[in-house]
Amino acid sequence: MTTTAEKRAAFRALHERGCFLLPNPWDRGSARYLERLGFAALATTSSGAAWSRGRPDGSATRDEALAHLADIVGATDLPVNADFEAGYGATPDDVAVSVGLAVETGVAGLSVEDAVDGAILDLPAAVERLTAAREAIDGSGHDVLLVGRAEGFIAGRPDLDDVIERLRAYAAAGADCLYAPGVADPRQIAAIVAAVAPKPVNLLIGGTSDLTLADAEALGVRRVSVGGALARSAWGGFQRAAAGLVEGRFDGFADAARGDELNALLSAPRLR
Repeated sequence: MTTTAEKRAAFRALHERGCFLLPNPWDRGSARYLERLGFAALATTSSGAAWSRGRPDGSATRDEALAHLADIVGATDLPVNADFEAGYGATPDDVAVSVGLAVETGVAGLSVEDAVDGAILDLPAAVERLTAAREAIDGSGHDVLLVGRAEGFIAGRPDLDDVIERLRAYAAAGADCLYAPGVADPRQIAAIVAAVAPKPVNLLIGGTSDLTLADAEALGVRRVSVGGALARSAWGGFQRAAAGLVEGRFDGFADAARGDELNALLSAPRLR
């Protein structure tokens, strides 16, 4: 059994060189499956977790989010990065309390967004909240990696200069890794990497893309996550099969995984 401290040290080391893939499970089964495939680390997805509860993304309470983090961390020996949305707090002090509770779940990293309910915060307010998260982590005495997120490209403000200004401010406030979900143009990705260097950058590839992991590494990206894409893929298969049932057909199961194969993989030793 890998200790929490060992997971956190391994996670930080992954950010020092190269480029690694950080897939996003949404429940214990998907986390265990990804671990068995040999990935080095995992990240939660707020959207995938919400959909599994029959609710839209962004609807989780702090207690629900914390319980989900503890569940995923407990399912795997891999380091887990938490999608901690906007920090679950109305004020910086509230964010600090929430982040402290997240650290206690055993996560190796966590991200804090700069948008609340889809509205981007003014930069000083966003920096204050991220600073509070940094102080909470430092005060805990645990080596948890903090990710600063600039939401402009997925919140209706795809302004590269503004995003870069924000990421630089989050880096100065103590973020260990920077993340601008929604950026897809290689030139913009490279500009972000250069702007926050030497700190590592996370790239989201949550849909069809011509970019490969090798391409991301060549652009200077240190890690690639997929957000809710795996959960959406699972839901897509479910929707197609269920739609067939409504019409009295059963051919939607043609591509379904075999139960015995799933049982074998989920019971096998991890491949790493």
